[in-house]
Amino acid sequence: MKQAITWILRLVAGALAMLAFGTAHTQTPSSTPVTLGVTVSDKAAVSAAKRVHRRARMVNGATRAEEPLSDAQAQALASATNARSNSDKGAGVRYPGDLFYLGGQTVQRAQSHNIYINARGACRAPGCWGDPEQFLQDLATSDFIHVTDQYTGLSSSRRYTLGHSYAVAYPTASPAYTDDDMLTIAHAAALASGQSGYGHIYHLFLTPGTDECFDNTYSVCYSPDNPATWFFCAYHGSVDFPDVGHVLYTVEPYQKVAGCWVQAGTPNGRLIDSTNDVLSHELFETITDPDGDGWWQYYGGGMFGQEIGDECVFLTHNGDQSSAPFIFRMGGQRYATQPEYDNSAHGCTVGSSQN
Repeated sequence: MKQAITWILRLVAGALAMLAFGTAHTQTPSSTPVTLGVTVSDKAAVSAAKRVHRRARMVNGATRAEEPLSDAQAQALASATNARSNSDKGAGVRYPGDLFYLGGQTVQRAQSHNIYINARGACRAPGCWGDPEQFLQDLATSDFIHVTDQYTGLSSSRRYTLGHSYAVAYPTASPAYTDDDMLTIAHAAALASGQSGYGHIYHLFLTPGTDECFDNTYSVCYSPDNPATWFFCAYHGSVDFPDVGHVLYTVEPYQKVAGCWVQAGTPNGRLIDSTNDVLSHELFETITDPDGDGWWQYYGGGMFGQEIGDECVFLTHNGDQSSAPFIFRMGGQRYATQPEYDNSAHGCTVGSSQN
């Protein structure tokens, strides 16, 4: 009898473990964010900060209006151009999509910290955006993330993991938030956590209906309600603060809108898959080109200046301004995101797990 009871208990424990495993891959919210406060000193730090790099993932089908290269980028580009020209002589073949290294920093390992701005009421974190935290956890152990190996020089596993998550109440801006607002929040998070530098990436998520612009001219924006200024779906950047130092960040507006969403019929629905699609784009570009002098395409033509994710945004022909993702598995879950450019394959891939 005792042995029978023992086996029954083992079976129950096994069933519970299997249930927990299944639940972990249904994209339910994975954590309770820590409340983050923003102070006057955070705003003052932004006034004294130096922007290093900023690169947008443009609206589907839009024509990019390039930001001018910084002096450091221009110098790195000139040096790289000479080196590439010499290496190409006599090669006999050129892959126009291949990224080239300009000599700057890459992110060899990092924690992603999600910051949910004004998540309340019907829009709770992280469920308002699906579950980006589960996506980041599955990405950390996937073949997909290893597309970055050739650019960072490392191949070890679990280099890009999930860190802390934060919730912040920040006064609604009119007519839109600006990058200064995003930097204010990123500074508050870096100061509160004591974590900055190339080992940490802060992802700032905006609620539905929230517009955000590069500056207070409100001319280059995420603004689905104002097509005249609607330029990007998201962007990544880096900044030097006088106190906490170098900070990497991405701005993740709400992606379930025409112009930024994936096509209908993806495995997890448009909310989850559109959020993950753009989040992965910005994360991969932060890893491979955090400061604008890492890896990007500079041969010219329509792909000049594009980073690892830009070259692989494929669009549908359905007339609904949607992107066409790859369908693949990570951590037992089917995902739908864009692929990333792979120099070794001279094309776009999600790694060996594609099916």
